[in-house]
Amino acid sequence: MRWKVGTLTRSEDRALPASISDVLSGSVPEGRKVRIRGWLSNRRSSGGVVFLIMRDGTGWLQCVARRDVLGDKKLDELEKLPIESVLELEGSVRADKRAPGGYELSIDRYRILSVAWPDYPIAKKYHGPDFLLEKRHLWIRSKKMWCILIVRSKLLKAARSWLDEHGYVEVQAPILTASACEGGATLFPVDYFGRKAYLTQSWQLYGEAFIASVGKCYTLAPSFRAEKSRTRRHLTEYWHLEVEIPFCDLKCLLKVIDEFITHICHELADKAAEELRTLGRDPADLARVEPPFPRLKYDEAVEMLQAEGVQIEWGEDLTWTCEKVLASEFDVPFFVTHFPKTAKAFYHKPDPERPEVTLSADLLAPEGYGEIIGGGERIDDYETLLARIREEGLDPADYEWYLDLRKYGSIQHSGFGLGVERMVMWVCKLDHIRDAIAFPRLVRRRSSWSTTMMPMAYALVRS
Repeated sequence: MRWKVGTLTRSEDRALPASISDVLSGSVPEGRKVRIRGWLSNRRSSGGVVFLIMRDGTGWLQCVARRDVLGDKKLDELEKLPIESVLELEGSVRADKRAPGGYELSIDRYRILSVAWPDYPIAKKYHGPDFLLEKRHLWIRSKKMWCILIVRSKLLKAARSWLDEHGYVEVQAPILTASACEGGATLFPVDYFGRKAYLTQSWQLYGEAFIASVGKCYTLAPSFRAEKSRTRRHLTEYWHLEVEIPFCDLKCLLKVIDEFITHICHELADKAAEELRTLGRDPADLARVEPPFPRLKYDEAVEMLQAEGVQIEWGEDLTWTCEKVLASEFDVPFFVTHFPKTAKAFYHKPDPERPEVTLSADLLAPEGYGEIIGGGERIDDYETLLARIREEGLDPADYEWYLDLRKYGSIQHSGFGLGVERMVMWVCKLDHIRDAIAFPRLVRRRSSWSTTMMPMAYALVRS
């Protein structure tokens, strides 16, 4: 009899190469001999037994070494082996409800591939956020960060699969730009061979160019905001999933976002349930997300906030505090629409029936998490766009190519941008956005920034 994992086939009397996820999924028959390789994450002893918690990138598995199987010398060696050493283990799979994940490996033999230094700095005690940011390159090995990174990966996979299946084309645009998309105050300037350029705030302006070439399109890329905001939900570098849609008005856009976010939530509830539970998120919270999401006009939002005692005047943008108050009233994502012109970027289309507001929308996550998506209908008329550029004090010469798009085949179109870390923060029920990405860039911290890169970075970015 033969058993197969991937493309590897072995006779049953030999140890079969397998991943930890193979074992935990139950696809390996109980009693089958397998060989795994991974890092020693934790260890404890009890009498003549040593329990090793191993990880290999696909999961975490309890492996049991017994003195009567390995002998005194080998068991003592395992008991003294430093955490984060790398091992190759062979043994038999057995089901055990007491073991994490319901399975364990009874070790027959082992081989040490790498012996770690004995002073691993992350101990089994409380470490403050500053310490863990300094040791981020090691902290990402933790169970918490592993779960977050797996959820993040599955979230992006679900997003891409929905977009691909609905006919969107993935495209890429420059990171270095000559003009602002969201406003000059939050730009990182760059010395570009003696001329000034900027790290991009958004792909959107390029996205509007792409729609006349490839139609519906999207990108996943970093964006940069030089905001001196020290809140739990701001990064200076974050990942932006942006979408642009031709022949689409605001109503059409909201429907797309409804279906897009619902798909992601349902996929995570199904395919990342265990990781979500480990992080404290009940997958059922995401499984019950259904379209259409509630719609709340900006005017109504201001009235609600003022009734709650929040100091806000009509025309002001919604701050993090405002969003948190609003989002505490909902248990599903919801839209705030029709923001004033004063609160949105120059390219948002004014409402023909009420020109002081725009055909714009933010999607806010519930439970106090706030905005995860911003979007709206774009101005498609040349003169209107030129007037708005001048109103905002911008130089039309910097947007000559963008204005060209209104000269040659301009159409009604809309788009949105999803802040990946903000959505990860919500679905993983995180307290701070720094944990939604492996190596966060914060106002006062360049966590785990390689010293070999620092001179290059300082030469590139002069803020």
